[in-house]
Amino acid sequence: MGFGNDVQLKVYQHMEENIIPVSFEELELEAKKNLEEKAYYYVAASAGSPTDARRNTFAFEKYEIVPRMLRDTSERDLSVELFGSRIPFPLLCAPIGVQSIIHPEGELASIRAASEMGIPFISSTAATSPLEKTMEAAETDNHWFQLYWSKDREIAASMVKRAEAAGYKAIVVTLDTTMLGWREKDIENTYLPFLQGEGIGNYLHDPVFRSRLEKPPEEDMKEAIKLWAGIFGDPSLTWEDLEFLKSQTTLPIVLKGILHPDDAKQALQHGMDGIIVSNHGGRQVGSVVPAIDVLPEIAEAVDGKVPVLMDSGIRRGSDMVKALALGASAVLVGRPYMYGLALAGEDGVKQVLRNLLADFDLTMGLSGRSSIQELRSKALKRV
Repeated sequence: MGFGNDVQLKVYQHMEENIIPVSFEELELEAKKNLEEKAYYYVAASAGSPTDARRNTFAFEKYEIVPRMLRDTSERDLSVELFGSRIPFPLLCAPIGVQSIIHPEGELASIRAASEMGIPFISSTAATSPLEKTMEAAETDNHWFQLYWSKDREIAASMVKRAEAAGYKAIVVTLDTTMLGWREKDIENTYLPFLQGEGIGNYLHDPVFRSRLEKPPEEDMKEAIKLWAGIFGDPSLTWEDLEFLKSQTTLPIVLKGILHPDDAKQALQHGMDGIIVSNHGGRQVGSVVPAIDVLPEIAEAVDGKVPVLMDSGIRRGSDMVKALALGASAVLVGRPYMYGLALAGEDGVKQVLRNLLADFDLTMGLSGRSSIQELRSKALKRV
C-alpha cells in the first residue's frame, strides 16, 4: 500500500481522529478564530486588493488532471533527488518568518514536525529562534536556510557561514523582498512584528550584527531593532552581487522569486544551483502573475540544468500533481502548515503535511501514474 492508503486506513479503520480540519478552507477559518486579528492577517493577507490573495489558488483551476486507466499503480514512488540527497516526497516547508506570532514554539515546532516526516524545512532569516537552535530541534539534517540579503553584506555573509556551520544543506536567497510590499491589512493594523522584537533572532545572535551595536541587544533592544530596520533589504542588489555570495559558501544556492524565463536564464549564467518559481504567496506585488502560470515556460528555459521548485498556491494534493506535471522538481507549502501550527502546534503542522501528502499520493495513483516522472507526459489539460 502507498502512503495515502495508510493514512486512510488509520482514519477509517482505526478511527483516528483529525485534530484539525482536513479541508484548507475550514483550516483557515478555524485558524482565523484562534489567532489575534493582526497575526492572522499578517499570514493570510497579500499585497494589493483582498482578491489578490486568492489569485494563486484560482490559477490552479485552469488545469485539469487527465487520468489514465488500467495501469499498475499499486506501488508508487513519491521520492525525488535534490542536490544529491533523496527525500521521500516532492515537498518542502516554505520559509516563513515570525512563526512565534502564530504559536509560542514557532519554527521549533514546525521543523520538528517536518523532520519527523523527512520533509526539508527551509528556516527563515526572519525567525525568532536563531538558526542554530532551529537546526538543533530537528531529528534530520536535510534542511535549508533562507537568506534575506541585508544592506550590510557582511551580516548576510555571516548568516550564510553560520548556516553552513550549523549543517543546513542549501541556501535559498529570496529575491523579491528587497523592501516590504504594500500590504493593506498590515498598514491598517499598524502591525510589523519585527519592530516588537519578533522575527529578528538571527540578527540578535549574529556576531557581525552585534558588533555594529554600541550595547548588546540584551541591554538596549530598541537600538538593535533600529539597526535591523535600517539594514533590512537592499533594493540596489544586482545579478553581479551573486558572485560575492558564491564566494562565502560551498552550499548550493537557490534563487527564490523567479517569475520570468529570462531571469531563470540569468540565474543559470551566474552559476546558481536551483530556482524557486514564487511570488511570495502574493505578499509582495499586487496583481502579480500566479506562479503556476509561468512555471512551464521557466521549466522549459531551464531545460533540466538545475532543479526548478515552485510555491504560491499549493493547498491540496491535486495542486502538487499539477505543479509537478508542469515542470516542478518539487513544491513548497506555506500558509497551510502555518494554520496547522496555529491550531495544534507541532502536531497540527504534522497533520497538515500528512494530509497533503496522502491526497497527493492517492491523486497521483488514481490518475494512473506511479512515479513523478510519469506525471510529465500529458497528465493535464488546460481549460
